[in-house]
Amino acid sequence: MSYDGLFTYTITEELRNVLLNGKITKIHQPYKYDLIFQIRSGGKNHKLFLSAHPSYARLHLTNESYENPSEPPMFCMLLRKHLEGGVIEHIEQPGLERIIIFDVRSRNELGDVSIKRLMIEIMGRHSNIILVDRERDMIVDSIKHLSPAVNRHRTVLPGHPYVLPPEQGKTNPFEANEELVLKKLDFNAGKIDQQIVQQFSGISPLFAKEVTHRAGLVNRKTVPEAFLTLIDEIKENRITPGIYEQNQKELFYMINLTHLTNMKNKTFSTLSELLDRYYYGKAERDRVKQQGNDLERFMVNEKKKNEKKIKKLAATLDQAEKANEFQLYGELLTANIYAIKKGDKVAEVINYYDEENQSIQIPLDPQKTPSENAQRYFSKYQKAKNSVEVVHEQIQLALAEINYFEGLIQQIESASPKDIEEIREELMEGGYLKQRQSRHTKKKKNLKPILEHYLSSDGTEMIVGKNNKQNEYLTNKLAARDDVWLHTKDIPGSHVVIRSSNPSEQTIIEAANIAAYFSKAKSSSSVPVDFTAIRHVKKPSGSKPGFVIYDHQQTVYVTPNEDLVFHLRKS
Repeated sequence: MSYDGLFTYTITEELRNVLLNGKITKIHQPYKYDLIFQIRSGGKNHKLFLSAHPSYARLHLTNESYENPSEPPMFCMLLRKHLEGGVIEHIEQPGLERIIIFDVRSRNELGDVSIKRLMIEIMGRHSNIILVDRERDMIVDSIKHLSPAVNRHRTVLPGHPYVLPPEQGKTNPFEANEELVLKKLDFNAGKIDQQIVQQFSGISPLFAKEVTHRAGLVNRKTVPEAFLTLIDEIKENRITPGIYEQNQKELFYMINLTHLTNMKNKTFSTLSELLDRYYYGKAERDRVKQQGNDLERFMVNEKKKNEKKIKKLAATLDQAEKANEFQLYGELLTANIYAIKKGDKVAEVINYYDEENQSIQIPLDPQKTPSENAQRYFSKYQKAKNSVEVVHEQIQLALAEINYFEGLIQQIESASPKDIEEIREELMEGGYLKQRQSRHTKKKKNLKPILEHYLSSDGTEMIVGKNNKQNEYLTNKLAARDDVWLHTKDIPGSHVVIRSSNPSEQTIIEAANIAAYFSKAKSSSSVPVDFTAIRHVKKPSGSKPGFVIYDHQQTVYVTPNEDLVFHLRKS
């Protein structure tokens, strides 16, 4: 567990230093369990992200932008009523619990001073955000309700008294000395790291393993020394926020974890910067998965359906390839019609197309005349010949459908929640899904797609289309004729436009990195990315949304770098 009590202590200190005495100017609730507070503090505007998400609960400052719903949820409206315009008087962490308390002073409807407490409980699936009337210690409301039927020890409902989660009876490590550490640990029992977790509050297995690693030879002298040294680092805010990763496994912490020798470490200047980076895309992917699960299932099924269709068409094609044989039979029967009579079941004739003039047996319908048998084979030839053209055409159409759905599946993989709705609209407009009856439908169609903007190292603007609607708008309407357009070579992916006719080589590489990152080759190395001027990019008449052809292209090879994409993104 990365977000333990000690981590909560350090993030509380960071938020206290930045937000104390700040004024809450706006409150938004972009998603069910997430809140954004805009706070004016120290002459600057800050965005505070609060989440009670079951898997991604957290609290930190953020530079990310979130799209807000047209109608704010009830809890958001309640927070606006009680907290907007209020001043943050106090920020604290009770003990070393994963709880952060904000005391906000504002005025009620009568103009009297009122202090409300916002309790942010970061406890995995039990996480919650609770507004409490401090004077009465009563719950005003919470982002999640917890009835006595769910938890008889602690009710979280409006009008009920606020009760902290039950204490675990552990020792506060900030109050520990060498003697107390020795008293709490049994060196004969072994598993010292597990004992540290069991005996001291706010400590995760991650921290405990770091203690035993730094201790080296675990004994009564080295363990207390390593333990107290690490605690002092945290107490004195001598932290090194970092993300550790290996083989797609990631974790974070606020001190240098020397025991993770095989994992790459990326360090950050603040904990908020670390958390913004660590959760970049993770929670969003979870929301997209829930929102677009039915779409992805539909696309995968359509792709499989067309793959099966191609197999059947290939079998039909095998039969159709006999067209030349039918033509040969018709011609040989016509040339030998004098030697065949009605009632014959087989005609054995010389194949004059064969260099050795070998004889060939031709099956006949005994009910038909020789001439009718010849015509029957000519008819079969014509039918087979026509079907070859139709089957080839059907195979091409099925392949186009497969490519189309492969592109959409890739787009879902890198989509944001707003992108999902545009993909859904596209499928409805294409007749793949039934149109939804909604009073907002007409209004939505007139809106321009919202595109993601990036800035290269030299300040050049780069724009990304993450679905077909966005790609169409970006490439065919927004971009200027001499802007540079990029796309992964023969790989489904996003359209990227550099708003320059003569970008630097570095900008092209960075834009190519973005194109590769938002493509099916996201996890590959040395990905080919084509680039050319917009004037050389054309949309064929009647083609699928987002489909283009282009020429005069050059190709660069890049390995997608998520860190680079994150840093280039405009907030």
